[in-house]
This record gives sequence, C-alpha cells and structure tokens, in this order.
Amino acid sequence: MRKILNLIGPGLASVSLALCAFAQATPSRAAGPDLEARIAALEAQVQQLKTELAEQRATAAPAPAASAASAPVVAGTAADSRPPLTWFGYGELNYSRPSDEPSQTTFDLSRFVIGMGYRFDARTRLVSEVEIEHAVSSESDPGEVEVEQAYIERELNADWRAQLGLFLIPSGLINENHEPTRYYGVFRNFVETEIIPTTWREGGVGLQLETANGWRWNAGLTTGFDLSKWDPTSTEGLDSPLGSIHQELALARAADLSAFVAANYTGVSGLRVGGSIFSGDAAQGQPGFSGNQVTLWEGHVRWQNPAWALTALYASGHISGTAAVNQNYSDQYAAPTLVPEDFYGWYLEAAWRGLVGRTWPLVPFLRYERFNTASSYARLPSGITPEASPAQTAVTGGVQYEFAPGVILKANYVDFTNGSAGDRFDLGLGYEF
Repeated sequence: MRKILNLIGPGLASVSLALCAFAQATPSRAAGPDLEARIAALEAQVQQLKTELAEQRATAAPAPAASAASAPVVAGTAADSRPPLTWFGYGELNYSRPSDEPSQTTFDLSRFVIGMGYRFDARTRLVSEVEIEHAVSSESDPGEVEVEQAYIERELNADWRAQLGLFLIPSGLINENHEPTRYYGVFRNFVETEIIPTTWREGGVGLQLETANGWRWNAGLTTGFDLSKWDPTSTEGLDSPLGSIHQELALARAADLSAFVAANYTGVSGLRVGGSIFSGDAAQGQPGFSGNQVTLWEGHVRWQNPAWALTALYASGHISGTAAVNQNYSDQYAAPTLVPEDFYGWYLEAAWRGLVGRTWPLVPFLRYERFNTASSYARLPSGITPEASPAQTAVTGGVQYEFAPGVILKANYVDFTNGSAGDRFDLGLGYEF
C-alpha cells in the first residue's frame, strides 16, 4: 500500500496544482477563446495523469490470497482469534454469626476455585475446575480439594454440542451458575443445596441443542447416586438426602447408570423458564440394596428487567425401595437416621435492581423458602413407620454491592419462622473472573 501511495502521490499532486492554477486563472466571467484554450490544455494534462496512474496500479497489484479452504482453522490463529488457553475462577470469603449461639460464629474462606480451559481446535475444548474448600485440606482439617468439572466438549455443528467427562447437571438455576456473583445472598439458597445438591456433577456423556428461537435442550447418560453411602449413625442425610449419597466421580460405582433431560427457554428478553428430571437406580449392585430408584425433578422461572429480578423454583425428590433398607438399619441400630422416601422444596425471590448503574449500585433482595428433606417415609415391614419431619420455612433478606466488575459484597439475615434455631447474620465477599 505504501508503494502504491508513493507512486500515485506525484500524479495527485500534479492534478491538484493544475486545478489550483485553473482556479486562480479563471475570471468571474467567461473570457472567450483564451479561456477555452486553457481548459483544453488542463483536460489534456488530467487525461495524461489518469493514464499514468492506471499503469502504476497495474504494476503494483498484490498477489492473489490463498484459498481459505486450503488450511484448517486452528485455535489462537488469525482465522480463530480465541486464545487456545484460558483461565478463570471464583472465590468466597464468608462471616456467619448465629443469633442463638454467637460462640459458634465462623469466618471462612469457603471456596477458592481455579478453572482452566483449552481449545484444541475451533470445535473441541477442555473445561476443568479445581476447588479448595475451607482453605486447608488435610486429615485433621475441614477442607477438601476436589475436581468440580473436567470434560471435553465437541461442537458437532452450529446447534449441537457433546460433552464427555465430569460435568454439571443442568438442574435448577444455580447448579450451572453457582459463582457468588450470580445469586442473591451470602450462601446459596436452601432448596438448591439441600434438595438439589448444588454443586452437583456426574460423569458421563451429555448432548446439548440450542435453537435460534431461544430453546436449550440437554440430555445425557451419567453416573448416579449410591445409596450404600448412607450413614444411619449420622444426621448428614437429613441435611441433604442426595448430597449425602452423591459420588462426585470418586471411584464412583457405575453398575447402575442414570439419565437426565432438561429444557430451558430464553426466547423472550429477560425471561428464563424451564425444568429438568434426573433418574437412576442407586442400588449399584450392593448387598442389601435393590430397586432404589432415585428421581429428582424441578421447574423454575426467572424474569428480570433493569429494575426487578423475580424468581420461583420448585423441586421434588423420591427414593424407591427404602422400606427394606430402613428395616435393616432399624434392626442394627438403636436410633438410626432412616432414608426418606420423599423430599421437596420451593422458594420465591425478588430483587430490586433500580440503583444498578447509579452512584450506589445496591441491590436489596428478599427470599421465602419452604423445604422438607424427609416429607415421608416408606412403611416398614415391622409396621413401625417413622413420622415425617416438619417442613422448614426460612426468610432471607439482604443487600449486595458490586463495587468492581466481578467483585461483590453481600450482607443478609436468615430467619427460620418455625423457631430461632438456624437464625443468623451473614457477611460475604465474592469474586469471579
């Protein structure tokens, strides 16, 4: 290009000088034959310059570009500007003070997560996350180190994708979007932790279809739960029935696999509505367990605009074949924690976003939850059937302030309406990048 400009520059300058001379020599009125002669001379000069310019362009023409089809598109190249290696992560620092037992106040680095993605080519990538919980992991410390995701994703075409490895199950609203900047409250809500065991991942294969009109469909065949992990001597199962028998792909028993289907619609601006179902046998071929089908389904809707974010979700779970399992526990232990047959939960949430984008981008929110981790038990062969646990009702109100992109401060108070046990004040700092 610079060579071409050097070649045509003198010609353009000559044209400019000629036109300037013509303008200076032209009187306000026509001047007869003398003026006509000058015009004719200028026209001849301009025509000569045009001819020279055409010849110079022909000699400076660039070579033809190589065909785009002759070379593959490689990640990180000019044809695909996306970097092949990417890093991401999130973390949470939380302070929690129980109302009834201030001596149990804790300050905790709840999570520190580093994720890495690698794009092998334009259609194939790796997604992985490693999480450290509670800052320190050892035999005598409460922390854990775990792989939260590790899968290969292949774009089959513009609409279809396949996943193979350890990935998040598309259940609820926050299981796939569980970073602290993506939900309201210092801690994740009770329904999507105690009923839906967020963060919930399984190993297997999944397919995803995204349509142009706003539908996203997911389906897959994965590992499932292992009921033999239930501990009748602990109350852990009553905190989260499925969380206590979740395998996390750590030498996961896979004699029985599970399947899931999920659908979400976002074709209307600000609206997300959808649901999912996950089902599979949790017996895993273990002695004393048979026909223990675990089924969890949920439905959700979220609508938000610049001022409001409104959310509703309902989830319900069922474990079949628990009568024989519980009878065995009752025969072995004095007061065992039995496996529930049914459990459920739902919540309504509203957040006012009217101050976002102003001097003080504060977002107040209010959430009402009702859940029961043991709403019914199967009738035991001995005729002694446990009573259902009472449903829990929690109201959480608070505010959050995103003082930098991806960095957020949160404060809330949790009030259990059926008793003061569990009431607490929380402060949190979260980030995502």
